[in-house]
Amino acid sequence: QVQLVESGGGLVQAGGSLRLSCAASGRFFSRHAMGWFRQAPGKEREFVAAIRWSGGRTDYQDSVKGRFTISRDNAKNTVALQMNSLKPEDTAVYYCAAESSSYGLGSTNDYDYSYWGQGTQVTVSS
Repeated sequence: QVQLVESGGGLVQAGGSLRLSCAASGRFFSRHAMGWFRQAPGKEREFVAAIRWSGGRTDYQDSVKGRFTISRDNAKNTVALQMNSLKPEDTAVYYCAAESSSYGLGSTNDYDYSYWGQGTQVTVSS
């Protein structure tokens, strides 16, 4: 069982930066690929970034490539999302999630993730 708690959201002007963190509890965090997803009002939840269980491989949605960076620290049971050059269209509730299977690569599909945090709001003003 993995429990996840996000932090670091807030209000920022366009062009600014935020760093989201996700703290995980549970013995098997290091075995799970981790992902970040987001959901804007009136829209479906969408994939943002993922990192494999060992941290060696990452994947990003095209719209955030070059601006966002996902990382993890298995010794501290944390995963982070560094967001730079933020745009108003990045406004959403951001969720971290742990992939259902062990030793995965980090799926882009939300149905491959069983464990979810409560979400943190990111608002980017123009």
